Amino acid sequence: MTIEKLINSEAPQFNLKDQDGNNVSLSDLKGQKVLLSFHPLAWTGICQTQMEDLEGHYSLFEEYDTVPLGVSVDATPCKKAWAKEIDITNLKMLSDFWPHGALAKNLGIFRDEDGFSERANILIDQSGKIVWAKKYEIDDVPDLEEVFEAIKNH
Repeated sequence: MTIEKLINSEAPQFNLKDQDGNNVSLSDLKGQKVLLSFHPLAWTGICQTQMEDLEGHYSLFEEYDTVPLGVSVDATPCKKAWAKEIDITNLKMLSDFWPHGALAKNLGIFRDEDGFSERANILIDQSGKIVWAKKYEIDDVPDLEEVFEAIKNH
């Protein structure tokens, strides 16, 4: 399945822990747009840039009533140490650790051969429907301009 086939489908429900051990669920975010920004693994350069971009534009996401969430298969303690190391203070970085990659698998973006997700952005509207999705090459940093364009258009 290509990631574009997710568009107009209901987003799968999830309840994942952020880097501080707090539960974050899609149902708690109903009424806001949600950006699931999947990155393969913590402690890697391109993933760091991707998360720093989200953090650096956090106030703009708030202006658009959109909650950005960084998601990877890394365990919560790993995410916490990494967030501290790269100075992430606003962005919630979710652990899709156990069952390993379950959210990524539900979205069809888990790379079985590698044990982690694709690099992808998935935009969910206020009602819980996926309205935009894009997969990136593993070595590419997602373009936030196109993300904000998608947010404005939905």
